[in-house]
Amino acid sequence: MSRDVIQITFTKSEALVLFDWLVTFDETDAGPPLDSAERSALWRLEGKLEETLVEILSPNYRELLDEARKRVLSGA
Repeated sequence: MSRDVIQITFTKSEALVLFDWLVTFDETDAGPPLDSAERSALWRLEGKLEETLVEILSPNYRELLDEARKRVLSGA
């Protein structure tokens, strides 16, 4: 069976904001209950973002995240 693959493009700012939300969601279970397939898909997305974003290892991560949120909201 072949796997259909899609690609989605985010700005670096969008990816950073999304990654932070996924981590928070995962740590707090602050949403609707997820079935196993949904949780697996979200973990995979979180992992792919984690592989890509060097900013998450930065000592000023929160500052970078705040700047990213501003850029996302401004549409920049």
